[in-house]
Amino acid sequence: MEDYVYVLDYLAKGRGDLPAFKRNPVVYGIGESQYTFLELIPKRDATFTTGERIYVGKDPTLRTKIEKIKGRINFEDLTSTAHGELPYVLLDIVHNNEARYVKFFNEASAISTRYHVLELLPGLGKKMMLEILDERKKKPFTTFKEMQERIDFLRSPDKLISKRIELELSDPDQKYRIFTRLPLSREHQI
Repeated sequence: MEDYVYVLDYLAKGRGDLPAFKRNPVVYGIGESQYTFLELIPKRDATFTTGERIYVGKDPTLRTKIEKIKGRINFEDLTSTAHGELPYVLLDIVHNNEARYVKFFNEASAISTRYHVLELLPGLGKKMMLEILDERKKKPFTTFKEMQERIDFLRSPDKLISKRIELELSDPDQKYRIFTRLPLSREHQI
């Protein structure tokens, strides 16, 4: 389960598509470690900003803004605002966890004899993949900036990662999942 969630949208008066008597404040967020979409019930008088990192783990003393986790949801269940904010929030998560994703570049392996995990990153082809593999043999990468300096034409490895995460989250039919969990099946939705 997720301990920290980044806020994608906060509806202080609840969802507009529900009858007035069923409307309650709700927060839509994405988990920091497994990229799980969650619907959260805020504590009374709590306020939120988009992109804010909040604790939702089991320790009640640290959970200052969230009353309870209503449940896991799918990409389609998010608001249009949450959809619009997702790319920016994902990039923030990748930046805040740079070591995790640099490690991915250092340790990514082949899927088959003809296909490598790195090729799943949008905009990264065979030539760039081979350059990354050659450079990491010489010395493991330590930062995104160092990767850009050592590999010709590699721009924004952080954006390659965030675009892949966004693709996995928005397309439930992705064959390979590098960073995310499988979406909820329609019959098990909350």
